[in-house]
Amino acid sequence: MEEWTKEHVKEWLTHLKVPQKTVSGLYDQELSGSCLVCYEKQDLFDLGVPRAPAIQILRQVKRFMSQMDMIQVHEPKHSSPGTQKAIHLKSAALDLSTDVETVSSDSGFASQNPSMLLAEEHIEKGQSRVAVKKMENETCFQDMLGCSSKDPATDSNFVTRICPTRPFDSMDQSFFYKENDILPPEVGPGNLLDPVHEYHILPSVEEFSEKEMVHEFIREVFCFAASCMNSRTNGTIHFGVKSQPGKECGQVIGQQITSDSTFREAFELSLNEYFEEEHLNAVRTCIRPPQFSRILGLDGTSSKKWVIEVDVIPSFSMTQEKVFYTSLKTASAGVEPQQCKTQCLFVREGPMAINILADPNPRVTQEKIRSITNKVKAWALARKSAEERNNRPPSLCHQGQKLKQLIMCGRDTFDDFKLIVVTDKCPSNQLENLSFLKEMEPFAVLEFDPESDINGTCSFYRKDHIANLHYPSMYTTGENISAVIGKLNLCQQTSWVFCNGRVNEESMVNKPLEPSDWLKKRSGEINNMISFLCNSDLFSKDGLLVLFILHSAVTDISSPIMEAFCAIYRTLEGSDNMLCICKDSDVFKQWRQLIETRCKVDITNKCIHELSLNEVNCTIHKLKGPHTQSFERYLPSSGSSSVLLSRKEEEMMTVLEILSENECENTEIETAESFGEFKRKTEEEYYRGGRVTWWNFYLSERPGCLPFIKRDKYKDLYDLITCPESFTSTCVMVNLFHHPGCGGTTLAMHVLWSLRTKFRCAVVHNSMALNKEVAVQVQKLLTCGNQDQSAYTPVLLLVDNWNDLGDLKQSILNVLVGRNPQNTPTIIILNCERSQFPSECSRKSHIGNVVITNKLSATEQRLFSEKLKQLKEHHMKPETFYAFMIMTKNFSEPYITNLVKNTLKDLDETSQNGRLISFLALLNTYVDGSYMSLSLCEELVGIGFEFWKKETLENKMNPYFTLLISFPVEEHGTYKAVRFLHGMIARSCLDLFTQKHTLSHGEIIIDMLHCDLLYKTRMGKDSLVQNIQSMLLKRNRKEEGDDKDTLFSPLIEHIYNDEIPDKVKEVLERATLRFEKSATLPQALARHFYLKVKDFTLSLQWAKDALDKTSNSYIADTLGQVYKSQLKEESSHLEDLSPEVLDKCLKLASKAIDAFRHSQNLAVQEESVDPNDLLDRKRQQTYNMSGYNGESEVILNVLQVIQGIPLSTISERHKKDVILQILKGNLQMSSFQNSETNDNFIAVLRDHETFLVSLQPRLKAIFCVFEEYFTYMKPRSMERESFDSRSKSKVLECFKKYIQIFCPSGEEKTKEKSTRPKLSLGQELVDQRLYLESKRADTFAGILQLLYDKNGIEMEKILEKLQFIFSNAACKSSKSDIVNFILANIVLHSIKPTSKLVRKHEELVSHVNGVLRNEGTNSRLTELYYLLMLLMWPTRGSDPVDLATYQNISAYVTSAKRSYKLRFSHMMQARSPISHFFLGKSTGLKQIVSKRRLDQIVTSKHYPTLSGQTCRAHYLWQSGVVWKDPDVQKMLLRVKGKSESRGIYVHYPGNVKIPVRPVYLGDIRSGGSQEIVSFYLGFSMEGPVAYDIKYENDP
Repeated sequence: MEEWTKEHVKEWLTHLKVPQKTVSGLYDQELSGSCLVCYEKQDLFDLGVPRAPAIQILRQVKRFMSQMDMIQVHEPKHSSPGTQKAIHLKSAALDLSTDVETVSSDSGFASQNPSMLLAEEHIEKGQSRVAVKKMENETCFQDMLGCSSKDPATDSNFVTRICPTRPFDSMDQSFFYKENDILPPEVGPGNLLDPVHEYHILPSVEEFSEKEMVHEFIREVFCFAASCMNSRTNGTIHFGVKSQPGKECGQVIGQQITSDSTFREAFELSLNEYFEEEHLNAVRTCIRPPQFSRILGLDGTSSKKWVIEVDVIPSFSMTQEKVFYTSLKTASAGVEPQQCKTQCLFVREGPMAINILADPNPRVTQEKIRSITNKVKAWALARKSAEERNNRPPSLCHQGQKLKQLIMCGRDTFDDFKLIVVTDKCPSNQLENLSFLKEMEPFAVLEFDPESDINGTCSFYRKDHIANLHYPSMYTTGENISAVIGKLNLCQQTSWVFCNGRVNEESMVNKPLEPSDWLKKRSGEINNMISFLCNSDLFSKDGLLVLFILHSAVTDISSPIMEAFCAIYRTLEGSDNMLCICKDSDVFKQWRQLIETRCKVDITNKCIHELSLNEVNCTIHKLKGPHTQSFERYLPSSGSSSVLLSRKEEEMMTVLEILSENECENTEIETAESFGEFKRKTEEEYYRGGRVTWWNFYLSERPGCLPFIKRDKYKDLYDLITCPESFTSTCVMVNLFHHPGCGGTTLAMHVLWSLRTKFRCAVVHNSMALNKEVAVQVQKLLTCGNQDQSAYTPVLLLVDNWNDLGDLKQSILNVLVGRNPQNTPTIIILNCERSQFPSECSRKSHIGNVVITNKLSATEQRLFSEKLKQLKEHHMKPETFYAFMIMTKNFSEPYITNLVKNTLKDLDETSQNGRLISFLALLNTYVDGSYMSLSLCEELVGIGFEFWKKETLENKMNPYFTLLISFPVEEHGTYKAVRFLHGMIARSCLDLFTQKHTLSHGEIIIDMLHCDLLYKTRMGKDSLVQNIQSMLLKRNRKEEGDDKDTLFSPLIEHIYNDEIPDKVKEVLERATLRFEKSATLPQALARHFYLKVKDFTLSLQWAKDALDKTSNSYIADTLGQVYKSQLKEESSHLEDLSPEVLDKCLKLASKAIDAFRHSQNLAVQEESVDPNDLLDRKRQQTYNMSGYNGESEVILNVLQVIQGIPLSTISERHKKDVILQILKGNLQMSSFQNSETNDNFIAVLRDHETFLVSLQPRLKAIFCVFEEYFTYMKPRSMERESFDSRSKSKVLECFKKYIQIFCPSGEEKTKEKSTRPKLSLGQELVDQRLYLESKRADTFAGILQLLYDKNGIEMEKILEKLQFIFSNAACKSSKSDIVNFILANIVLHSIKPTSKLVRKHEELVSHVNGVLRNEGTNSRLTELYYLLMLLMWPTRGSDPVDLATYQNISAYVTSAKRSYKLRFSHMMQARSPISHFFLGKSTGLKQIVSKRRLDQIVTSKHYPTLSGQTCRAHYLWQSGVVWKDPDVQKMLLRVKGKSESRGIYVHYPGNVKIPVRPVYLGDIRSGGSQEIVSFYLGFSMEGPVAYDIKYENDP
């Protein structure tokens, strides 16, 4: 066009029917082609061109330039300028003809015109118009198919995907297009029912006004519609799709519109303007209203562009043989803005619409009209025939039944499988039809809609359920499976994984990506995530269903969702576990074709595509069956009210099974026909030996149902929990000790059921839950529906055999932060503790408890007998309810023995069934509560994986399965497990194997260690491995309720004592091969060799192997124990001691001490749990002191060896003193008289002189560590206190031996004084210190312990010695001497207030101030700050002058905390500081009240528990009873302070503000409320502590 002259432009404008006046005006203005292509709208206005012709001209210029691009693609490489010019002219003619005669300007010609003939005169010979057009159309079609000759790798816009259009004649608002998708090519009419397509791009809102855009839309729509109606073919016109020929033909671009209503209104209003009135009804019926389909961006997010489509359906009934004329508006020459109409008759010719009335020759026009009339009749007849052929009855659809089969796969309920959903963008109007997902509660959803959490499926699901938003990368952190499960809360809450990011994500890492970038950056993460999700560690293959929900067609073979399918297909090794729900048949066809191409598999039988999403939704809902839980669940609240427990709130408490006050009421199952069967199965499962459910209690209370047996101890437990006088602290604990299998847990749940309207009751059903996690969820339960902190309904929490109950309590207190303003129980923890010796556990327990044993009372026996009669009336063969029968028979062993013999009489122990039973018997005998997963049991007996499985374990093992039961287990997820009905049955089976089949326990455990199936990755593997290791490693300990301490586990002890001792070595060695990463098994082997076999070489080898695997203090201690045992063995015969043996002993001792010191250093460090030693995962938090014990025992052993050295030149009388001087470094080895014997021994001692001299100070340091450990702190766990007591006794025995060696007796001192009457002052000081050391009074911790161990006379003597040292030190007394002297005065005053030796308060204050001036605030001498608090704590009656002394006390309290943390931080996780003194109401030393005095007050009185036992002092402190004692209240001062930011501060005159730590964080209210509180003040080494906190302003 740029080369056109003004004549060319004039001719072109004339053929465009531009008004002649305008054409002439532009010609006079010298308008050439080069000018025309540069003009904009305003330029034409400036030249005087009216608005309508200006728009027409600019639009035709734009269209012409697009056509030029297409023609140049096919232009010959070598063409002359003349030829090129002819092509330009031809393009102009093409544009002219198409504008006049057609609506679709991108294909074909209708007839010749002068311009066309003019152009063709210049075209090269042999190139006809038809050939040119054919080439253009073929090229366009090839480009759309991706067959262009261009190299795809170098073409950035290369597109291969042919996408389906919106379903024809569908009001589907859910359909959407994707940007740059390519739609099918434009073609001519075919069978008249398949729609023809025509594409257009409307002008943008920036180029033209909305009115002009709508006018263009209406014009194109009605021209297209008329052509389709006349040609009797269905058709769709699309706006927002490129129309020019070429590779981009049919490319979805989209239209930006301001309002769809504008187009709809214009459409309705314009019908009568374009069509004749007599045809309006037919036209309205045949032309459907505009449809607006949204366009998604390349990254899957919604855009602001739309594709506008209009469908035309010229049915024969409406069109008959009618001919439809159209009236088009055209601009009138010279008249502005007047318009006139031109009559047109459009028909389809090829892929375009032509106006047969456009020919200027009237004769030709009339001929065409007559021809078209005949053609219309033929087309109408063809249309009628096509419609008749298409009206065949639809084929019967059986996909509803198919859907049921694919969903259930022979299963009974949804709970029998885990669901993974893979889905794309769901339209908003279809979300309600996805409500079945809320019923199925997917394990994970792989979401490919980046906007799902805003307005999609995720947002819809989260309205009623909890779903955690995840990304694929969160599954591939390199951590083990259990860690990822715990971190992401898998199996507890739905994981919603955004596989293509989220649109509202701030981080660019997780923003949506285009498909090409997604393949490069995220496909690997998807593959890894799917490998994780489909891992059999999570659930077995037969328990998994992957559901694809496709809302739109997948057309790209490498699309992200297709990549996900392929990854799942590979991981699951096929499509057996898959189900695809496709929106319609078109989506299904595309999906099936892509999968066939990619995976070479036909997916048809796994697809549902003939059902609407609504039909799918309702069908799945119906499969769910009647609900067994109330739709609305309520919790009790204050004032006998109730609050609603929403589904989302309950799902947030993942580790709790919450008992609502209306549990089991108003459920669907009660009104269902299946209720009778449900009731029967529920009762039978429980009485056979299954876990009791809330339904058992509910059914027992219904009229005509069997009442539940109420055990004798029911009332004791009920009263202990409900008695408000028993507890005063925020969180209290109650223990229920019981034999395994005697109904202890059932009794506890029965009490919970009875208290469900008084307490918020819950059971911790996840045994793997961490204490902190439980604590947080208990707080949520406490505050659910009630934010008023003044009135909380207490929580009754049931835990079963919980590890570290004390830490659980502390965790709860830490999160409750002030939820108990009334000092009444807010949380009651009921712990069901299984034990073989429950009565002994009860005796040792410091807290309230109830005991239930495996012996029924006469009353209980009568109740069980009556129950058996009732069961016979309602159930078939209740005598097969073996768990119930065992209790009915009062746990009779003969009954159980006969039962097992009769049931297993035909069992072959070598068979698969026999092997499984032997495994379970061993597990259930030695590990209470153990089990094996159902899938593992099935595999062990030969039941292979079948997706449509019919054979069951019960059928396979009949009749032996009558002794077993399957039940659900909640760990990292829910799965089915198998165990024996009762532990006594398992033990009897094990005895039967031993007696009848000579199959020993050792052979069974070796078989288990050899069986690879047991360790195959699957659900339940972690628990099984833990239980197997527990059988091999877990020793009996008195502190854990066992009758005695054992060296090895009961299984190993049994093999050693009752079988072949050598088999222990075989078992443990096999175990180390099976669990090769475990350090505890080689540790056990090392212990076996040094304790049982006395093979120290092998023992040392295994101990070092263990230490190489895991470097922790316990393993290092074992290495030291090996050396210690060898030393003990070598030194067992001192009468035969030789220099060689002495040298060996000293070397062994040195190695042992090095190992023990290494253990001590490791203990100081923060210990991490070995992930391969599952027994340690929930180990109680302790500080390992065994290294100190071991080192002290080795040193004492060495000292014993040294004392046994035969020195021939020294008399026996002086031998001890010589040895003592050697050990103290006061005697040189060269001073010995020469002799052959002496020389050999002295040579050995000389070689180890440095080592020997270090023993006494090191041993002294160890005893100091123990003194501080036992005196300054106490165990956080009450279960550890008995262990502490035994450890103290053991240390005391060692200390006595130390005293015998290094501290001379009184007789020896008297004899020494008689021979040396004039001892120097220095020697006298040494003697006094030795006396104090012998009485454990030479350290601050030792003196503090004397508060409980000594009477007044003994304490006076000790103070005299300290006074002598303090007064007669050669130089200035050391700071330790001063603080010891001050503390001794305080202790003596507490024991014997009338003693005349006690110094005055002012003098003691003066001494402590002297030390404070030297030490300041950064000292590590915690004891100094402790004395400061005791002596200088401000009192309300202090003189203003004295207050100056107290101004810095707050800083010193802070220093006490800092120094305590520096010295004891490594012990703080396991131990808490003890308050030995409290603040009294007097002044001076009288205001210091000892804990000893308070103990004497409360223990002198009788405080019986509800179980009839007298409370111990420890229980009185734990329960808070101490603070209610009137005598205690008279003695102690109740201090007032202010609660601030989770702490308490005491304010005194003189701007003194002292921080005080509450003994329980739960005593302080949350929210940072600053209120006046009062409390009793205790003094610990860490600082002041507040007890019995009360808010002063509370009523």
